Amino acid sequence: MQFQPPSTDKTALEEGEAFTPRFSADGLVTAVVTDADDGMVLMVAHMNVEALALTLETGVAHYWSRSRNALWKKGESSGNVQQVTEIRTDCDQDAVWLKVKVAGHDATCHTGRRSCFYRTVTAGDDGAKLVRDGEEPRFDPRQIYPGGE
Repeated sequence: MQFQPPSTDKTALEEGEAFTPRFSADGLVTAVVTDADDGMVLMVAHMNVEALALTLETGVAHYWSRSRNALWKKGESSGNVQQVTEIRTDCDQDAVWLKVKVAGHDATCHTGRRSCFYRTVTAGDDGAKLVRDGEEPRFDPRQIYPGGE
């Protein structure tokens, strides 16, 4: 699947029917991923042209790993495949929102948790710190990713 270049016409970009994603200078678009049923934010990732095209073609979420510099199908190792139920884009088409149903352990985070957002940031006199929300891992990541994630 190929994408047309983004429109330079603001009205066409914001109000038109053409999906013309605006990839950053490094070729990526931000992807916010939520649970299709309850709306919980599961993760934030990045997609390049190939990842976005594969996601649209297969209905399974694919991403670009900046740390590994590689394309990856979410859940390929863990079995927690993300079946996409809906894709939205923001007003200027430089971010996408995927609503997904997660197979397997219903866990998205490589730590074994349902969501990557399992800690709350709190501010105090001694600076900001992280407080866990009580979500325990749903699987042992060392069993799924023996060589590391």
